[in-house]
Amino acid sequence: FQAGVATVVVLAAVYAQEVMGFDSQQLVILIMVVNVTAAVGALLFGHAQDRFGSVPALSAALLVWIAAVLLIFFARGSSEVWIAGNLVGAAMGATQAGGRALIGELTPVVRSGEFFGLWGLANRVAAIIGPVSYGVINWLSDGNHRAAILSTLAFFILGLLLLLRVDEARGRAAAR
Repeated sequence: FQAGVATVVVLAAVYAQEVMGFDSQQLVILIMVVNVTAAVGALLFGHAQDRFGSVPALSAALLVWIAAVLLIFFARGSSEVWIAGNLVGAAMGATQAGGRALIGELTPVVRSGEFFGLWGLANRVAAIIGPVSYGVINWLSDGNHRAAILSTLAFFILGLLLLLRVDEARGRAAAR
């Protein structure tokens, strides 16, 4: 799912400008709003994570990502972009904080450097794979950003399917 997050971070403004016709002022305001909703999302999903567990909270955040990408894919006006932007913000804060927390839960204390190092490497690779996938699909489809956004959707769906296979209790026990 981090490939999807990286793609949105890198290309959301391009999509809003190229597909939805946003001007520079609208983009700046949208980015500011998304940052505020990211903080709110991290806080709210953090409480959900404490109450329900990391996997359920992170899964819920990925469902929000999926809804946001579908909304932006079908969007025809700026109001849908603003709604999707707020969903993205909430989900972004949740997935970034939730992903780190889950890794922390599943990491043996004596091996935290290894685990977080590998997690950081995986995030860096995802930050390349996501935007490159978007770019290749955009190029192959003669500049069709709507087709390219589907690659982002695929990363979130695949990430959710993989996450649902994580046995959080077993991982915590193994980390101890």
